[in-house]
Amino acid sequence: MNASQMKFGLAQPLKRREDVRFLTGQGRYVADLVPQGALWAAFLRSDHAHGEILSLDVSEARAAPGVHLVLTAADLVAVGVKLGMKGERIETRGGGKGAGPERPVLARDRVRFVGEAMAMVVADTPEVARDAIEMIAFDIKDLDPALHLTLEEPTLHPEAPKNHAFDFVFGDEAETEAAFRKAAHRVEVEVIHNRVTAAPMEPRAAFAEWDGARLHLCVNGQGVWVQRNELSRMLGLPRESIRVTNPDVGGGFGMKAMTYPEYVVLAQAARQLGRPVAWVSTRSEAMLTDNSGRDLVARAELGFDRDHRITAYRVNLVTNLGAYNSQFGQAIQTELFAKVLTGVYKVPVAALQATGVYTNATPIDAYRGAGRPEAILTVERAMDEAARVLGVDPVALRLKNVIRDFPHETMEGEIIDGGDFAGLLETVAPRSVGYADRLAASRAKGRLRGIGVAAYIEAILGDPDETARLVLDEDGGATLYVGTQSNGQGHESVYARMVAEATGIAPERVRIVEGDSDRIAKGGGTGGSRSVTVQGTAARATIGAMITAFEGFLAQEWGLEAVEFTDLRFGAPGTNLRLTMAEAAALARARERHDLVDRSERIRLDGRSFPNGVHLCEVEIDPETGGLTLDRYSVVDDFGVLVAPNLVEGQVHGGIAQGFGQAVTEWLVQDDTGQVLTGSFMDYAMPRATDLPMIQFAERGIPTRTNPLGMKGCGEAGTVGALAAISNAVRDALAPVGVTRVDMPFTPTRLWTWITEARHAPV
Repeated sequence: MNASQMKFGLAQPLKRREDVRFLTGQGRYVADLVPQGALWAAFLRSDHAHGEILSLDVSEARAAPGVHLVLTAADLVAVGVKLGMKGERIETRGGGKGAGPERPVLARDRVRFVGEAMAMVVADTPEVARDAIEMIAFDIKDLDPALHLTLEEPTLHPEAPKNHAFDFVFGDEAETEAAFRKAAHRVEVEVIHNRVTAAPMEPRAAFAEWDGARLHLCVNGQGVWVQRNELSRMLGLPRESIRVTNPDVGGGFGMKAMTYPEYVVLAQAARQLGRPVAWVSTRSEAMLTDNSGRDLVARAELGFDRDHRITAYRVNLVTNLGAYNSQFGQAIQTELFAKVLTGVYKVPVAALQATGVYTNATPIDAYRGAGRPEAILTVERAMDEAARVLGVDPVALRLKNVIRDFPHETMEGEIIDGGDFAGLLETVAPRSVGYADRLAASRAKGRLRGIGVAAYIEAILGDPDETARLVLDEDGGATLYVGTQSNGQGHESVYARMVAEATGIAPERVRIVEGDSDRIAKGGGTGGSRSVTVQGTAARATIGAMITAFEGFLAQEWGLEAVEFTDLRFGAPGTNLRLTMAEAAALARARERHDLVDRSERIRLDGRSFPNGVHLCEVEIDPETGGLTLDRYSVVDDFGVLVAPNLVEGQVHGGIAQGFGQAVTEWLVQDDTGQVLTGSFMDYAMPRATDLPMIQFAERGIPTRTNPLGMKGCGEAGTVGALAAISNAVRDALAPVGVTRVDMPFTPTRLWTWITEARHAPV
């Protein structure tokens, strides 16, 4: 049997085995694992959005009882720590890279956002550390903050005059402009993407240990190798002298995928003190310092011929990077946005122009979807507005322009190998049956009702390389070592099922090891919905290679020409020789063939997969209060082959909930001095279970050929489609009262204000 013949049992519900320990309080997160006798860190954070540090006196804090160490930027430089963090820099118009100003792990000379760390205190307890922070005397000269997405604000970095980070161009601007000049119809729309924070259940946390030769950082991240490599670069330690571990992680959503300043300073403190040093973020710290998401303004324009077929599309956007380049920040609204620029539509010519701007705000980076929700929201809002302007049904307009022929080459030259975009759009009609009656009932109550549709497509991203290692254990079980990191998705159960159904080893006897750079040589971490597709393929390759090796070994052992692994047993036709995988492993050990029971394979996927689907929702709005109710929600997705449909549905539900949050309740807001006004859950409105209806989920999967499992990632898809569907429903609901523009978030105050202003507008 070779890998291509392997079959995993698919499309069966899966009970998550990790839930038992989570629900019974046996999960082990960073704060649960802090070593006995560890010291605790606290950070002095700037209360100015923009200012020059005139003085920073830590002498009183250093002398305080219970304080073991105080570190500033000057202290780190003095011991050879590199202050500047890594930040992605993209290719810009005319060649060259985007701006690359230094982002220091502790501010030196200047602070550039409220919450930026200026010093760290290490003490016996968190309380003593926080008290010592209050003893630090500092003087900051206020500078005017840059808070708006213009190039006329005060400059933050000399390396980026007028705060201009990059000018990114994708597509053919000249050809697109020529197509617009010939278009019979042109439709424009501006789409504002509000700033949000990930707000995972578990805030960021870490502890560092130094044994005199090796550093160990335990952190709640989305992988260990990015952290290890950055610590190596900044601390001047060989990579083999650093171990990074991820225990259970209570949510990441992209925000925990990168290195943060705190981790570097913690590690250096542990080296200097020779004792473990721990830090757990408060929720207020998280609101100020976790990388934020979105925050851009996109102006989209569609051109159509007389038959309402798209002739051109272009987007000009300005994106807020915050005060610094985060690790992947420059790529989000440029390269990643471009992956799905034109959505599911056949567009002859298109162009994207993106300008990056620095402001005195927390840096922006990946948040569930990372560029794809932004691109789909933009194109789907444009399509809905086009239908309104052209006077046609929004679904009919989409059907007229949807891609129907596959394989389809994208603007980036990548291949969408298959799909049924039109078929998924056609599912809208039966799901909207009875809408006229519901609309009439809402109007009878004095309410406004709207229906919104969005067709989305994702481009699964992340590292295309991955390794899996499978060890057949002496107790008859197996251990699978993976390069991804669960943040609550159910990886442990999914990977155990994959091993069990390919080998015959009971799933409860399959152990999963993740998040340890000492035990796993290399991995791509979790992000971009890559885990099951890429890691699953690596697991499949490893199991297949192991089975093939065992077949050859047993053929020689039994004196046969060939042995095959069929029905989860090794054997040969015409003989009564049969061995399970565990029995074959025992025989291999007896023959000292340890190479057979410990196998590792590395794979690379040459093409990405493109999950897609259609969201449909209905909202009801009370014009007297502005209160919005999401009344109905349904989605039909194409995720290819499914391993565990119930877990997939859970991922979709979670993604829709986060999309609803951004669309309706969530907004990270600064005042005109740069202070964050939504610094706690008292002001930052998280969606609640009562805000969401029962979500109807259906799947019409078309297997992809870009990986041998036929799977397409599902982790971010819910958010990618939800923003546009909800926005279009709100626009539809408010049209009868004369509201012609809607911008997220659709809070009661904003909705009431728009309705009131429209009612009193001069005719």
